[in-house]
Parts: sequence; C-alpha cells; structure tokens
Amino acid sequence: MSDTTYNYKLFTRSDFNAFWALFTDNLVNLLILSGVCQFVFQMPAEIVFGRIVPGAAIAILAGVLVYTLMAKWAANKQGKDVTALPYGISTPVMFVYLFGVIGPIYWSTQDALLAWQVGIGAGFMGGIVAALGAIVGPFLKRITPRAGMLGTLCGIALVFIGSVPLAEIFEHPIIGFTSLLFILWGLIGRFRLPGNIPAGLVAIGAGTIIAIVLGEATFDMSGVGFYPPVPYFGDMIAGVQYLFANPELFLVLIPVQIYNFIETMNNVESAEAAGDHYPVGLCQVTDGAGTIIGALFGSPFPTTVYIGHPAYKRLDAHAGYIVGVAVVIAAAAFLGFLSFLAGLIPIAAAAPVLVFVSVSLITNTAFAVKPMHMAAVAFAILPHISEFLMVKWGSMMNALRSAGVEGLPSLGDPALTQALLQEGAHYEGHLALSQGAIITGLIWGAIVADVIDGRFRTAAGFSVAAAIMSSLGIIHSFTLQTPQFDGITIGYLIIGAFLYFYPMVAPKEDLKHRIIVPDEPDLIDDDTPAQQA
Repeated sequence: MSDTTYNYKLFTRSDFNAFWALFTDNLVNLLILSGVCQFVFQMPAEIVFGRIVPGAAIAILAGVLVYTLMAKWAANKQGKDVTALPYGISTPVMFVYLFGVIGPIYWSTQDALLAWQVGIGAGFMGGIVAALGAIVGPFLKRITPRAGMLGTLCGIALVFIGSVPLAEIFEHPIIGFTSLLFILWGLIGRFRLPGNIPAGLVAIGAGTIIAIVLGEATFDMSGVGFYPPVPYFGDMIAGVQYLFANPELFLVLIPVQIYNFIETMNNVESAEAAGDHYPVGLCQVTDGAGTIIGALFGSPFPTTVYIGHPAYKRLDAHAGYIVGVAVVIAAAAFLGFLSFLAGLIPIAAAAPVLVFVSVSLITNTAFAVKPMHMAAVAFAILPHISEFLMVKWGSMMNALRSAGVEGLPSLGDPALTQALLQEGAHYEGHLALSQGAIITGLIWGAIVADVIDGRFRTAAGFSVAAAIMSSLGIIHSFTLQTPQFDGITIGYLIIGAFLYFYPMVAPKEDLKHRIIVPDEPDLIDDDTPAQQA
C-alpha cells in the first residue's frame, strides 16, 4: 500500500439498498420499544416520544459518527473500499431491558416515571460494562474459532431475524408476498429493476401502497411535533441510586451486557469474514459509549454493532447507508414522525428485508468457514432454537390467560413439565439451553471446531470456561448465582477433562489418521493429522 490516502467515497448509489435494510431494522426496533413502553408500561407520550425516542436517536447518531470515521480509516489502511459496520439498538438486549428491568419496576410500583428512570440508570451502568468488554474482547476474538462466533449469529438470524418476519409475511400474504418478490429479484437474485431503483425501496413502497389500497395503513399526524434531545442527568442519577439500593437488578444487567459485548465481537468477526477488518476493542468501547450517551439523553436501550454486515457488504455499500439511517431516524425522532410511520408502513412490507439479512448472513457464513467447520456452525445454532421455543411457549401461556382461560399452571410447574415431557416437549432441557443462548452457541461452536482441528487443550479450555459460567449462572440459569456444582457444570468438566488428558495417553496412530464415518460427507481428509494444542 502506498503512502497516499486512499480515495474512499462515503456515499455511493449502492448505499440506497443497504439503507432500506438497516433503516427497517432500526425502525422496527423503535416501533416495538415505543409501543411496549406506551401501552404495556403506561408511559405517557411525553416520556416515550419526548425522551426515549430522541435519546435513542442521539445514541445512534453518536455511534454512526464513529463508525463512519472508522470505515474511512479502515479503507485508508487496507487500500480498498470497505462497508461501514451497521449499528443500532440491540434487539435481544432491548427485550431484556423492557421485560427484565423496566417491566418489573413498573409492575411492582405502578410508577411509569420511576420505571423510566431505572431504565436509563441501567442503560448507563450497562454501557460501562459493555465498554469494559474491550479489555477481553481482542483476546476472546483471537482464541475463538470463527465457526463458533459466526455460528451463534446464524442461530439468531435463523430463528428471530428470518423465521419471525417470514411468518408475518405469510399472515399478510398479499402485502408480504409482493414485497418479498422484489427482495428475491433485486437483493437475492441480484437482477436490476427499471432505472436501477433500489429493490429495498421498491419492496417497502409496493407493500405500503397495497396496504393503503386494502385499508391496512393509516395516516395519523397527531404525534407530529418537535421533540429536541435534552440530557436527563438528574433522572439518570436517581435510576442509578435505585439500582444500588436494589442490587438484584444487576443480576439481569451484567449477564445481558456480557452478551452485548460478545455480540459486538461476533459481528466484527462477521465483517472480517466478509473482508473488512475493524478493531474489535474500539468497537466495543464505541457501543458502550453510545449506550451511555443514549441513557443520558433518555434512552434505556443499549446499542451495538448490528448483525448482518455481510449482507450490506454484498450490496457493495460504503458508509453512506449508516449515515442516511442515522439522519432519517434522528429527523423522525425529533419531529415526532415515528408514530406516523408506525401507522403507514405495515410490518409485512418491511419483513422481507429482514428475511434477506438473515439468509445473507447464513449464506456468507457457509463461505467464510472451512467446510469441515460447518458441523460447528450447526451445533452453535441449536441453543437458539431452544430459546425460540421458550419465547413462544411463554407467549402461548400469556395468550391463553388473556383469552380468559382460568387455572392455568405456570411454565415450570412440575405437573406441566411432566405432561410436556410425555408429549415429547423437553421443557427443562430447552429452558437450560435458552438461558444465555448466544454464549452457549459460541462455546459449543468453539469446542466442536477445536476438536475437528485437533486443538484439544483449547477445546478443553472452552469446556472449563463453560463449566464456570454455568456454575455462576451466566449460562443455563435465569440469574447470576453463588457457585453451584450441578449436573450441567459437572458435564462440562467431564468433557474438559477428557479433551485435556486423553490426547496425552492416546495412541499416536489414533491422532494421526481420521476415520471415515459411513453415510457422512468426507469433509475431513483422513490422512491429515490433528493439530494437537
């Protein structure tokens, strides 16, 4: 690379398609959180649209500024065009903050203002924890196989980003199929539309037009106004004080923020697999700082590098798409257009864009890892299926109660658990797998990949780490706990002990040559010796 600065264009025409995908993701998150806060937690519109939404927009603006500069730096360093990292509110963590922090405070006190104060206090403290991930993030990235990091993202993409929006499409097929048609044609098939119009724009526009014709879109301008971002330092301090007075809330915050900085690490690895190299530690500090800034301006919800960089890379996006999203989201937040857009754009019109992001990430992973590591990717996906089942089982029980069914047992009731087991629904096993699913997926993906590569000591290290996390409740448990020596912890220790000690005494011939498994594709050369480590 020469000493001259690389001529990196921040904005290109290809940013338009990527803009619509990322804009949809951020918009859906903002619509969900505002709806839950307003209608479930009874927060007045002054808090929801006057504080939370503008605060979230400020957090997005701050992070996008850093990631735009980082993309320009990376392009200069690598001497080629790069795609800026997508950024926004973390979807899984958003739900944890809604129903693990804000919700319990509101339900126990019926005080919406206090629930919001505790929420932004939790956001501030959580941002600090997320930023501290920069200390261990580069080390974890160095020792963790790509298959583990990308595999656990594939699990999220498959069940939450792909299957849920696809179900929405099939619930509203006239709108959804029309939008999906243009995604298939322009983004997956990569055929041009007339005038080279961005397929994402056409998909959402066509779905919205059909929704208007069918009477499924509304024009509600009542929420339009001016909502300038204002710092709420006093309210944030009140929330932090409440947290320290009720430290059990940290049992929710700490594990979910560990998840958040690991999610950032995984998504940066995903970008690297697609060809763009970014410093993971700086990204984790940026996400933590963005969360802290958002909390100061009224938003409880953590921000993160988004899943799906390979999809935007495939669209040949630069940095313009994240700048466009930040500007439009900020304008919508500050001018109160969010409620208007919520009524105008049906979810079924936007859902196909999310399906594309899901499919693209999984496809890119298949090309980014060694073929024999696809077994590790598949293993890493499995815990997320359990998490999905637990979410839907809980939704089903809540729906039955809302429908007026009386005398229902709660999930976890021994009699119900036994009845589910008799029907082949292994509630206890799925519950254990669902707690900390992203970390569990990463751990198992790493173990499987390291075993395939013959890195037995490293695989043993991941097993022991899983045992420690399981014992403390970071994974396989609802909350943090004093160390427990339960069956799952013992199981991890058994695996770790075998992987560490057996290769020391195993016949060298057994470690030199692979065996061929009948009816399985021979992805591992049986003459390739294991790399003992």
